Amino acid sequence: MGKPELIKFVESQVERKEFPSFKAGDTVTVKYKIVEGNKERTQSFQGVVLQRAGNSATETFTVRKVSGNTAVERIFPIASPFIDSIDINKRGVVRRARIFYLRGLRGKKARIREKRK
Repeated sequence: MGKPELIKFVESQVERKEFPSFKAGDTVTVKYKIVEGNKERTQSFQGVVLQRAGNSATETFTVRKVSGNTAVERIFPIASPFIDSIDINKRGVVRRARIFYLRGLRGKKARIREKRK
């Protein structure tokens, strides 16, 4: 078994949940499990998706939220067993797949147009 076959085999063994399709610019709420000692709880992280990267088992997405004056970015693996659900709050209209320019914007300039239905 060569290296590429081995990688494909391991990726095929990873259990994947079905999540709604989303892209950069969408506002999502990610509910994920946190284990503290012997207790387990669910925490939500709501923010704008900056990018989706990778493919199949190695796919990740970056979510950015601003609380108060502090911005927090978190990278979630799609195949993570700790993610309970991903809810889409708003669909955004952006022209790029990676919207890192949002990091340099504050206040009203950081708004993303909402997609009309």
